[in-house]
This record gives sequence, structure tokens and C-alpha cells, in this order.
Amino acid sequence: MAVSSCYAMRAFPSFECRSDPEFHGQEIPTSGGRLKSGPTHLSFGLSSMILRFPPDFVRQLSNKARRNCSNIGVAQVVAASWSNKQPPQSAAAAVASVEAAIGTAYCKKNENIIDSNKNNDSSVVDVQPQVNPLSFLSSDGSLAIHAGERLGRGIVTDAITTPVVNTSAYFFNKTSDLIDFKEKRRTSFEYGRYGNPTTVVAEEKISALEGAESTLLMASGMCASTSLLLALVPAGGHLVTTTDCYRKTRIFIETILPKMGIKATVIDPADMEGLEAALEENNVSLFFTESPTNPFLRCVDIELVSKLCHSKGALVCIDGTFATPLNQKALALGADIVLHSATKFIGGHNDVLAGCISGSQELISTVRNLHHILGGALNPNAAYLILRGMKTLHLRVQQQNSTALRMAEILEAHPKVKRVYYPGLKSHQEHHIAVRQMTGFGGVVSFEVDGDLHTTAKFVDNLKIPYIAPSFGGCESIVDQPAIMSYWDLSQAERAKYGIFDNLVRFSFGVEDFEDLKADVLQALEAI
Repeated sequence: MAVSSCYAMRAFPSFECRSDPEFHGQEIPTSGGRLKSGPTHLSFGLSSMILRFPPDFVRQLSNKARRNCSNIGVAQVVAASWSNKQPPQSAAAAVASVEAAIGTAYCKKNENIIDSNKNNDSSVVDVQPQVNPLSFLSSDGSLAIHAGERLGRGIVTDAITTPVVNTSAYFFNKTSDLIDFKEKRRTSFEYGRYGNPTTVVAEEKISALEGAESTLLMASGMCASTSLLLALVPAGGHLVTTTDCYRKTRIFIETILPKMGIKATVIDPADMEGLEAALEENNVSLFFTESPTNPFLRCVDIELVSKLCHSKGALVCIDGTFATPLNQKALALGADIVLHSATKFIGGHNDVLAGCISGSQELISTVRNLHHILGGALNPNAAYLILRGMKTLHLRVQQQNSTALRMAEILEAHPKVKRVYYPGLKSHQEHHIAVRQMTGFGGVVSFEVDGDLHTTAKFVDNLKIPYIAPSFGGCESIVDQPAIMSYWDLSQAERAKYGIFDNLVRFSFGVEDFEDLKADVLQALEAI
């Protein structure tokens, strides 16, 4: 993927423009992230590469130069001629040098170098690869806050929060720069559909949590699912999926993929013999499933599935939306790709649509290339909301895990509840798998009320806290009756084929107080 010049700057600290008259008395943060008193300099980790900036020089920049310098994601200003071996420049000389450098300096991420414009006398500076500045963080909670941002953000700013880069295209200063980009000597996003600095930060945060080489964010979870399936399953190919899954994913597999000659074998999530037979009898490209699944929260043995599929050359994609990156590490268990509807727990506030896939650079690039054609790019404002939501991901998930498990136990013991589906319960048929591959069991509980469609609807209507709505994973609790919400267009008999009975309820617990939620659920059950 082509990336912006600023994105590549994570190999060294960014130069930051400030209008503070006293800026000359401070030091730019080094790779360690600390501010030290002393003379002004920007260190790239090279003893011979110390840049000195006279006081008030930013104020003297022309409006165009200052705008290019301060606008995030537009340009990195590198004045290689300013070294600690030279006498300090005057403010006027500094202004001239900076204005000459703006728009000509750029980075090559893969080679970790700064290459100045060929037409000036600035030398090329080789920057040695640095250790991941966040490698000392051992907690997913800390990574959810800082990964991709504090010490690795490629956007030039000293703001705590990552700014939104609202642009649909990226400019080139001259035709030769464009040609350099086309011939891969210069990096750029080029066009908004191909990437955005704000989105890159969110992608890197998710990659850090998943332990992935690369992540691609898209406009929705379904955009992520459909793009992945189209990119990784060839025309006339074969895939394996499971009976319990998100309905729109099933519709795409059953009605759209066959138009390209793609066939699917559908197995029960626990049917490993069925998987082995499908792998043996067909040239399977991909095993695609959710774990836990929607809405019965079935769990697939990811490690076993991965071994079976890899032995036959098939890829494994796990939709981990219900699990979140905190409760389950699908890639560490052997999966090739993990997918999320970031609309749910990752965003966490019921205010953004997004989807993402994470995995190896090679696989994600394959999907990315098709995604650039199909569109479905994530708006940078949505990327900002994803970043904002992830700052509290670990706190929200801890609360939702706890509330859901306690409520599942209460519901299972209640006389007006026939059955509860939650992987944290010993009664769940894949509980033994869940305890082995999950650290928490999620915030969604499905259960069957002891009654018919109307009795169940009465229970739902008597709840005071949750909203009756689709989706899940947000701060607000949400409840829905799948027979009405997602399967109403099917007859009762057709719904039953998928196990969707009229008395089924899916309850997504938010971060409200547990006692309040408990009291609300109990009073609603008493009302039926």
C-alpha cells in the first residue's frame, strides 16, 4: 500500500511546529518520549544530526510555509544542513531554509530514510531502525490507549488526541514528485480511498492488540467480510463456513458468491469430521466463521481448525467481533486473519460504523488491493471515533464480561427462562473450548424465555434500561428478539431451520451498574 510521507516518520521523532516564543528553551521529545530542559534541538538518534531552531522562527514563516508545516499529514520539515557542527543560523536564514525544505523532504518507510529533494544540496540521512517504543507495555489496556499514537504516530502534532485529517486527496509539489511516487521512490496516499493518516493510527492500534503485521479498516463489518471473501476465494473456488453466523454474511455466501461459481460447505461449529471431509473432497481456499457465533455464541476450536486447514493449504478467518481483541487472540491460536465489526465493542459507543481485518502484511495487502477498487473507505471522522472508543475498550470489556457472566448465571436459574447461551456457563456446549482460548466471555447473552412470540415481546417491552435495537457491544445495553429484528421476513418454519425460535432474546449488556440491570431484567421477567 502507498502510505503518506508522514506515516513513515515513526522511525524517528517528528519535527513539531509551535508558535510559542519560548520554544527555544525546550527540547522536542526524543524516542524515549521525555521532555528535557536544555538547548533546542531535534534528535534523530544521530549524534551528528542535531537541528537548531532560532527563537520565533515559526512566526516568520510565510503563511503557506507555516500552513504546510502545521497541517497534519501534509509535510515533514527536515533541515539537514542545520547540525550541531555549524554556527546557529539567524531567524531569517532559518526561515529561508525551512521554506525551501517544505514539500521537498519525504520519508521512505520501508528503508527508513529521509531523502531530500534531488535539486538541493541536502544530504541523504540514513536512519537506523528503532525498537518498537511501546514494546515495554505488557497490558492490552495500555496498548488500547497508546498503541499507534503516543510514540509512534506519524502525524505531526503535540496534541494528546490524534487529529482528524479531513482530505479526499494528497497533492504533489511538482510533476517530478508525482513520477517519483509512481515509480515507488516517494510515498503518498495519493487519494483518500487509498488511505488516511488518522485511519492509519487506528489500524496500528488494532494491529498491536491483535499481534498482527497489518490491519485494514473499512466502512463497515459487512464491507470487511465481503471484501475479504471476494479477495481470498477465487472464482470457482470453495469455502467452508458454519451454520450459526450473522445472517447477512450467510446471505452473501448463499446468494452472491455462487454467481462467481464459488461453492460453500456449511458445517456445525463443532463438526471437525465434517471439516476434514470438506477439506479432503474439495479444493478449499478458506474456512470462514465467527467465534463466538451470532446469536448462539458457539465457539470454534481455532487451534484445531487452523491445523486441519493449513494441512490442506486452506486459510482460516475468524470473525472475533463477539470476543473482542481483549478476550481472544485468534492469530496467536493459529488463524490467518481475524475480522471485527468495529461498530460493536471496538467502537463501543453505538455511534460509528466500521469493520477491520488483521493478519499478515501479504494477506491484508491482497484484500487492500481489492478494497481500493471496491471503495467502502472509512471516513477519517469515523476513524477518530474508533480511536476515541478504544481508549476505554479494556474498561468497558471488563465491566461487560463481569455483568454478562453474572446475569447469565441468574437467567439460567430463573424459572421463566428455558435456556441460556453463554460460553462462560458450564452448560454451554463449547465451554471447554472457551475457557481454553478466551480470557473473558464477552458482553452478550442469548436466552430463550419460557413463552411464545408475544410473551417474549412482552418481556422485552417491560425492560426499562436497554434499547430495542440491532447491534451490540456499546456502552448502552441493547436487547432484541431475533425472530422479529433480523428474521421477520422468514416464516416461523424457515426461522426454525436456523434455530431462531420466537422466544429467543439477544441481550447486549452495556456498562450500566450491574444491580440496576439485574433489577430491570428480574422485574421484566416477573411481568410475563
